[in-house]
Amino acid sequence: MDDRLKKQLEFSLEIDKVKNIFRQTHLSGKGRNENDAEHSWHLAIMAYLLREYSNEKIDIAKVMLMCLIHDIVEIDAGDTYAYDSEALKTQKAREEAAKNRIYSILPDDQKAELMALFDEFEAYETPEAKFAHAMDNLQPLILNDINEGGDWRAHGVTEEQIYGRQSKTRLGSEKLFEVTDNIIQKNIMNGNIKRTDDNRRS
Repeated sequence: MDDRLKKQLEFSLEIDKVKNIFRQTHLSGKGRNENDAEHSWHLAIMAYLLREYSNEKIDIAKVMLMCLIHDIVEIDAGDTYAYDSEALKTQKAREEAAKNRIYSILPDDQKAELMALFDEFEAYETPEAKFAHAMDNLQPLILNDINEGGDWRAHGVTEEQIYGRQSKTRLGSEKLFEVTDNIIQKNIMNGNIKRTDDNRRS
């Protein structure tokens, strides 16, 4: 086996560990916690299905690949809950170290390609990154909603917190933010998300 193929297969085995990283979000039907592999697969399919709602023209293959690779770093860094203020302080440093170790397993050209794609996703500047982030926001939202807000209630998530995160969905899709806003308002009314006096939606 040549060195290039050996590295590619080693990376392929390494990313299998993503299946063991469990998130706070539960599967529909109030099932178990979802893992990162399930989350990433779900995002990629959603991106393909919902691509017509992107604010801008996008390369959907690029978006889907962003969705599939963005959480590989959590093999080392672990899952950081969106509303855990303390963990969020160290998230970038943990994920940067993980990115450098994990992607360095690959041949240099593929390492550079996937690291650049990860960095583009994180920078939140291109149409593809914005739409991929919209999927990353929408997917746990619809799971929380179908599960009657159980994860939001368990963590005491507030209106201000959820709008602070979900308002960025509109950067990728105004249409999907309308859906997001309706879901949030319904769950506030149902007591699944705590009301706050300061409601920042933009």
